[in-house]
Amino acid sequence: MSENINQTPRQVVAELDKYIIGQNDAKKSVAVALRNRFRRMQLTEEMQKEVTPKNILMIGPTGVGKTEIARRLANLVHAPFVKVEATKFTEVGYVGRDVESMVRDLVENAISLVEKEKRSDVYSKAYTQALERIAKALKPGVKKKKSASPNSIQSMFQQMGLPADLGPEEEEVEEVSTEVASQRREIVEQLRKGILDNREVTLKIEDKATNPLGAAGGNEQMVMLQSALESMTPKRKTKRTLKVKDAIKILTEEETDKLVDKNDLATAALKLAEEGGIIFIDEIDKITSKSDQGGQVSREGVQRDILPIVEGSQVSTKYGNIQTDHILFISSGAFHVSKPSDLIPELQGRFPIRVELDDLTEEDFVRILTEPDNALLTQYRALLETEGVGVTFTKEAIARIAAIAAQVNDETDNIGARRLHTILEKLLEDLLFESPDMPGQQITITENYVDEKLAHIVSDQDLRRYIL
Repeated sequence: MSENINQTPRQVVAELDKYIIGQNDAKKSVAVALRNRFRRMQLTEEMQKEVTPKNILMIGPTGVGKTEIARRLANLVHAPFVKVEATKFTEVGYVGRDVESMVRDLVENAISLVEKEKRSDVYSKAYTQALERIAKALKPGVKKKKSASPNSIQSMFQQMGLPADLGPEEEEVEEVSTEVASQRREIVEQLRKGILDNREVTLKIEDKATNPLGAAGGNEQMVMLQSALESMTPKRKTKRTLKVKDAIKILTEEETDKLVDKNDLATAALKLAEEGGIIFIDEIDKITSKSDQGGQVSREGVQRDILPIVEGSQVSTKYGNIQTDHILFISSGAFHVSKPSDLIPELQGRFPIRVELDDLTEEDFVRILTEPDNALLTQYRALLETEGVGVTFTKEAIARIAAIAAQVNDETDNIGARRLHTILEKLLEDLLFESPDMPGQQITITENYVDEKLAHIVSDQDLRRYIL
């Protein structure tokens, strides 16, 4: 797991403050949950098994930062993270997704994280091997063909009616003189310096499209069978003529694949998901018995399906079995119609930390527009700068945008900070359209400009429902 896990709760909150305005109680709760993971790792192995994560239930309307807090937390510690909608499982037992799929998705995310790290570790070696392969193609030695003896794998595929060229190719034995070896070393140095980037080279490249079973169709058992057959199937290679700079990229990828041990990858990913995984279950209020969404039996059935996973159980994946005992679960819901006590008692007990997120105020909107790293206004400035157009917003304009967002949220559906996206898109619509034709211009967005573009929409109740 990442070394960032040993950050103090205060440090974690400070990092979250860079991206999320307000919601201090929620930030403190997730920071403490993260620190408890670090504390647990300092205990004896026997004690570690007994200490389970204190799962969190976030209560608050849409757009106030619930998902963003969980996602930023996972990014902060480079932990596997999955966000699922509880309503996706509403029809479990009929046509819905299996609730265990969220754990499988978490493992896939862990595989991606671990693979990226391991590929980074072997990149230097893979790059060198790629250069040596290109040097070998540019300066070949004397080749003698040696037939490979047929093996049982080739025979099996031939009996299945699959192409014969899936079997082993004719091997080539190469004799390399001292002079050729010396010239290849010189070529490698030239390749490193980029001298030969635009030269063409013909190479045998692995064909990654080879798939004896065709598409697996998302079926878990078919995916596992396909993975097993792919590992047994000799790689098919095709001849391609490429520019050297493109060949270096492709061959480096190939060599990296060879250096990364798939078994070690799966083992490390399963451990990372078990010890550091975070699953965010959104809209959990929609599956309570008091919710007005769909059939009651199905909703309570979903809760009972989720329960063993949150309690701690073993889930089968194509990489092996994973225990869910120490995965951190963060759930959220608006709870407008229902309340947390409407969840089944067993599930309530598995989310001991309850935190209520506040509605965003006009002052919060001003801060959201300006304070976070890569704040919304910063993003729009950067987008328009790509066209050579400079844009500045006066303080009065920013305050007016925030006031409109708060007013529209109060008088229609409250969608939190997402309202700012809608308002800014409408406000800057003409500028975004015309900016390619006005390079070098400096535009100042004033309070009057904001009113000119938005006031008539805000004052028309029917119009703002559709536009803002």
